[in-house]
Amino acid sequence: MIEYLIKAESDKQRLDNFLVKQNLGLSRTYLQKLIDEKKILVNDLPSKHSYKLKLDDKITIDIPPPKKLEITAENIPLDIVYEDDDLLIVNKPRGMVTHPAVGNYSGTLVNALMYHINNLSGIGGALRPGIVHRLDKDTSGLLLVAKSDLAHQSLSKQLKDRTVKKIYVALVHGVIKQNEGYVQEKIGRHPVNRKKMAIIKRPDLKSREALTFFKVLKRHRENTLVELNLKTGRTHQIRVHMSHIGHPLVGDKTYGGRTKIGETEVKTLLHAQTIGFIHPRTGKYMEFSRPMPDDMREVIQNIR
Repeated sequence: MIEYLIKAESDKQRLDNFLVKQNLGLSRTYLQKLIDEKKILVNDLPSKHSYKLKLDDKITIDIPPPKKLEITAENIPLDIVYEDDDLLIVNKPRGMVTHPAVGNYSGTLVNALMYHINNLSGIGGALRPGIVHRLDKDTSGLLLVAKSDLAHQSLSKQLKDRTVKKIYVALVHGVIKQNEGYVQEKIGRHPVNRKKMAIIKRPDLKSREALTFFKVLKRHRENTLVELNLKTGRTHQIRVHMSHIGHPLVGDKTYGGRTKIGETEVKTLLHAQTIGFIHPRTGKYMEFSRPMPDDMREVIQNIR
């Protein structure tokens, strides 16, 4: 049971907004679900998400124990870069979905983790054990996985506070003239195609701040190899931002990228190369890097 007593600085805040700011390692959606299920009470009474808090209100939170995971463990090879009692880092291959969802209940990273790892944090829910962030199916690279609830809460807070270092490399269409720069545009769900994200400028549409720094690594005749530093972690952020400035990722047909280099058919050429964070238990900074996969390197070498 977790309790909060509302102080002056939180007076008149919405209940759900207040809870999100407490860095519990729980998503807004999950917190709202707990409110609906009367697992979160204000002054020992059920409340609404939008309840405006008052000075000296008492909030009690009863987080249910993790549900028994109903995911099939599958003997899928994993490239585990680092592992200890609290967390592990996996080098995810391109083509693997991070966690089960509608249409993908097997063959995911989580199915593989369930086979190889005996204990994973249950905070993420039955379908996302240990998952504190994700990579798109066609993005390869380093992914943090929490084994303990301590690690899940700490890593979630670091991600929320934008202190996790996340460096990607990508091949984009066109030649970027400036050596480095950034894109700072809000991202939200596309107002027409709900399967896509988009740059949102209208104030009446839901969006979130997003910031991507880029640096040119190598220019080719029709393409540019770039390094990308994410300061936020929005869905499809790199893909949307680079498309917005006229340089969509090679292979990313969803956001305007062509799927061929010459006669070679390619998938999205995006790799999560480096990740750095504070270890939840030791407090020490840790950083890991892995080179781009062979198929991505081969495509880039062939266009030189």
